[in-house]
Amino acid sequence: MSLRLARVNELVHREIATYLSTRYRTETVRWTITSVDVSADLRNATVAYSVIGEESEAREALQFFRKKAGEIRKEVSKHVILKYSPQLHFVRDYGIERGNRVMEILDEIENQVQTRKKDDT
Repeated sequence: MSLRLARVNELVHREIATYLSTRYRTETVRWTITSVDVSADLRNATVAYSVIGEESEAREALQFFRKKAGEIRKEVSKHVILKYSPQLHFVRDYGIERGNRVMEILDEIENQVQTRKKDDT
């Protein structure tokens, strides 16, 4: 990835996150924009988001992003001047949830090891 494209990704990411946190603060409190990947031709962008909470909140986030994608694109295009305003495609990022699950498993293993040490003494 070129340096220019990396800067565009970061700029679009920042603008989307800022817009959501100011305009839709109450709706998006459990959602985080984790990354943006703008295509080389600047016509499409994949926006990854993560959801903290239940599966119902994830469905709510998906519906929200499907409904508001055009509005978000319009707002981003006001602040990020590019040859083309990229079409935004929102996808769920499971990385944070996987990381949390790994931490839970490690905690369980640590607790089992400590329990065994206490039983041995």
